Amino acid sequence: MTPRECAPWLWLLLGLFFLRVIGQALVTLFQPRFLPPMEEWFSGAVAYRPLLASQILILLVYGKICLDFTRGRGWWVRPRARLGAGLRIFGCAYLGIMLVRYLLRMSLYPPERWTGGSIPIFFHWVLAAFLLLVAGYHCRQAGARVRLRWWWAAPLAAGVLIWVSYQLAPWALGRRLGFRPGRFAVRADKDASLRTSDGVELVAEVYQPRRAGPAPTVLIRLPYDRTLANALLGDVVGRLWAERGYTVVIQGTRGRYRSSGQYYPLRHERQDGLETLAWLRRQDWFEGRLGMWGGSAFGHTQWAIADQTDPGPRALLIYLASTSLYEMFYPGGAFSLESALYWALRSRGRRDEPPSPGLIDQGAAGWPASDADRRAAGRSIPFFQDWVRHSRPDPHWTAIDGEDRAPRLKAPALLMAGWFDPFLPTQLRDFERIRREADPEVAAATRLIIGPWAHAWSPPLPGGVQPGNFRLESLLPSLPWFDERLRPPGAAPRPFSPVRLFVLGANVWRGENEWPLARARPTFYYLRRGGVLSLQPPGVDEAPDPYVYDPENPAPSAGGAVLGPRAGVARQEAIESRPDVLVYTSAPLAEDLEVTGPVRLVMHVSTSAPHTDFTGKLVDTHPDGAAYNVCDGILRRAYAPGGAPVQIQIELWPTSMVFQRGHRVRLEVSSSNFPRFDRNPNTGREPATEIRPVRASQIIHHQAKAPSRLILPVVPP
Repeated sequence: MTPRECAPWLWLLLGLFFLRVIGQALVTLFQPRFLPPMEEWFSGAVAYRPLLASQILILLVYGKICLDFTRGRGWWVRPRARLGAGLRIFGCAYLGIMLVRYLLRMSLYPPERWTGGSIPIFFHWVLAAFLLLVAGYHCRQAGARVRLRWWWAAPLAAGVLIWVSYQLAPWALGRRLGFRPGRFAVRADKDASLRTSDGVELVAEVYQPRRAGPAPTVLIRLPYDRTLANALLGDVVGRLWAERGYTVVIQGTRGRYRSSGQYYPLRHERQDGLETLAWLRRQDWFEGRLGMWGGSAFGHTQWAIADQTDPGPRALLIYLASTSLYEMFYPGGAFSLESALYWALRSRGRRDEPPSPGLIDQGAAGWPASDADRRAAGRSIPFFQDWVRHSRPDPHWTAIDGEDRAPRLKAPALLMAGWFDPFLPTQLRDFERIRREADPEVAAATRLIIGPWAHAWSPPLPGGVQPGNFRLESLLPSLPWFDERLRPPGAAPRPFSPVRLFVLGANVWRGENEWPLARARPTFYYLRRGGVLSLQPPGVDEAPDPYVYDPENPAPSAGGAVLGPRAGVARQEAIESRPDVLVYTSAPLAEDLEVTGPVRLVMHVSTSAPHTDFTGKLVDTHPDGAAYNVCDGILRRAYAPGGAPVQIQIELWPTSMVFQRGHRVRLEVSSSNFPRFDRNPNTGREPATEIRPVRASQIIHHQAKAPSRLILPVVPP
């Protein structure tokens, strides 16, 4: 074909694209009824202003090409083999991608099976056809043949494959989770924002289901930096729910994701959450039904506004978070040093950088404890300093935790807890208070799941057992829960049992009606002289067990409920060989023993220190001698040095554990579990700033009238 023979076809294609630009402009300015609505003209990737600028640029470039072909002269008319080959390759790839996109849309989203739902794709075909027509002219005139070279064809094919996989990711993830099929194509607005009353811009990404009608909203307030992995994951999860009929809002919290402001964990979540609710009410797509999802710090963002109703959440899914950050950081009065230091080092800058165990140990070593951040990071971290120095429940913690948030809950919550997560005890207390004190309808609909999880990951269990991926587990109940609480009756929700827990040892999931279990029987195991743990109390006073606690040489942590990679189950034999760790062991079990519920340790103790700690750890000892931690606890308090024995009670945290036949129940007693908890310097002065620790002589008493005992909630077979 000659240039003038090509020109009419080029002008036709350019005219079609021009009509697309004019049509969208008319809809933007005048909203005429004879044209499709505005949402039909977007592909979802680019806002209208930059889209219009790119369209004008395309019209100018394509217009110059049409003029050159009409006149039969100009740069675009002179035959060029390389230009023709390059345009043909690019045009074929462009058209192929748009054909695949059309096929995906038509196959995955039934409401899109009409032409109006594919206006952007059709006009991409027009642009690709224009390029292929120009490419064909140059190839014929120059006699060029397109040869595929592996060194660029392979990356192109790989890129297309990655793109297709990314487009299919929500569909594949939904199938993996067993969700109902998605029906709706998704439009994404990546730059929705609000400006708070103090001038901070909170930026959100909004995923809307096309042609879904009035849709419930799921809000996630995300306290992480926007890495490529976080952005891709957020996009996939946003589309996962939006394809199934939910508008999804993923908003960065102050100083995180793409939001401005100074990051300080949890301090601003109440006010920013309230302003976010007010912003939602102003959006034309928000119709009142709101759910929230997330864990840890963005579980806290839900608790911060859980008392709101107009608007307010109608369903909460909170995992690995509780209403009391203070009690998480100070269980039994001791400071959760490893968890606090891990969090502070990870989040101290604009980018989240998980610290290594070696860096944690570097910070924890030395005195005072309040300098742990400086030893690890080389500088002070303001929020760590606040955590370590506010060792009492004071206004600092009230500003973060609020007051009585669990009883004031206004919507049902699905709480997901982990046996090896530091929020476990406080999260279970939240559930108990909701069921006991909240509005009866809210209390009856609230649910609890306890899994074999640490903080946002699944540590391996003894015997090589690897639980399911926690990230998938946290998503698994989300759609059924939101369908049950946010969609009209008849949506066929999956029934949720009131409590679902993973039983360690047996490694099975089980449904229950309450927590703690009403059928669990408190069973006493008595601490006896000689390291014996017995169901029989001492008939006469037995000799006490002494040991020396040296803060300069504390008993080390191994596993447990901490933030970071050292959480979970670990071998305990090395710790049990220390002279400052008392070990009490039962006889081999004649049958399986299930312990499910809160575990307590009551001891009669005396000490030479005016202020010290006592620790306890429940251990499962296998027939081969391998010993694995189950749960542990600590108590920090003042004493009268050298006085009469004092009864103390240590909460060893809840568990659900089957000690199998032939195993032994074991208890470790000491005065340190470091760096899981900070060290008590034994002086009576402030532990966070003390630099001159002293040793303490500790005694565990075994008296007939006041026996020391481990109290296990035993579930009958």
